Amino acid sequence: MVCGGFVCTKNALSALNILYVMVSLLLIGVAAWGKWFGLVSSISVVAGVIGVGVFLLVVAFVGLCGALKHHQVLLFFYMVILFMVFVLQFSISCACLALNTEQQNKLLEVGWNKSESTQKDVEKTLNCCGFSSVDLNQTCSAQCFSTPSSCSPCASILQMYAGDVLHFVGGVGLFFSFTEILGVWLTHRYRNLKDPRSNPGAFL
Repeated sequence: MVCGGFVCTKNALSALNILYVMVSLLLIGVAAWGKWFGLVSSISVVAGVIGVGVFLLVVAFVGLCGALKHHQVLLFFYMVILFMVFVLQFSISCACLALNTEQQNKLLEVGWNKSESTQKDVEKTLNCCGFSSVDLNQTCSAQCFSTPSSCSPCASILQMYAGDVLHFVGGVGLFFSFTEILGVWLTHRYRNLKDPRSNPGAFL
């Protein structure tokens, strides 16, 4: 059977979904590990990462079942969902890569003001206090707060890494978005192929 036929397309689609299963389990495991060891105290962040992992796991499971059984309905819904995820992920990845310094700073400030637990995590990890200035009248989770004069605002430290992190996230997102459009193409092709083991006159 030449590559591009029924068996080859089935194996390629199955392998792609096995990759998605491993990525989803990795996301769930990392989020649970971070919460268990106290690296991340924000419930919303942990729940968000686990939610993305579970969603990806369900989508991959649907795609894998559809590929193994050549199930037209499962493959159709898998293809539609994967295309929607591709559009969303591609847009977010491009936005991450296109943000300038001013937009990055605004995004950091919005994220900082949204969650107190995230503020504590950042202060503890980066050993800084406050966003744009150190406020001596407020509590701080950083070790440097015992001698406030040695503390620096978190904004300056975050800005050093924000560009690299956004570019990394955007690059990884773009990579996986292209695997998703590959999955859509493979699914569309696979749905229109006949199973050689079935009745030659039947279209499954």
